[in-house]
Amino acid sequence: MVNKIAVIGDKDSVLAFKSVGVEVFDATTAEQAQDLVKKLSQGQYAVVLIAETLAVQIPETLAKAKTRAFPAVVPIPTTAQSNGFGMQGIKADVEKAIGVDIIFNK
Repeated sequence: MVNKIAVIGDKDSVLAFKSVGVEVFDATTAEQAQDLVKKLSQGQYAVVLIAETLAVQIPETLAKAKTRAFPAVVPIPTTAQSNGFGMQGIKADVEKAIGVDIIFNK
């Protein structure tokens, strides 16, 4: 049964997630993040959150992960300033699903 949540990112960015029961995986390089996304995609995870700073470096891996039903791989902003990568992905997914940009109305 797919029912776990994981988060990938640097220790400072993901530490708070541990306190609410989310499994935390430390990654500081694109290679580490890519390996973790591949590994977690094979397991029991429904959602994998990944730091935007890492997600922007591995777009091919994220695109491949989106072809599967589980896990949902979602970029999230971290302690560093958001680069907007996560929001652009959500916008694109919503627009693809319903055919209209309801988030930014552009």
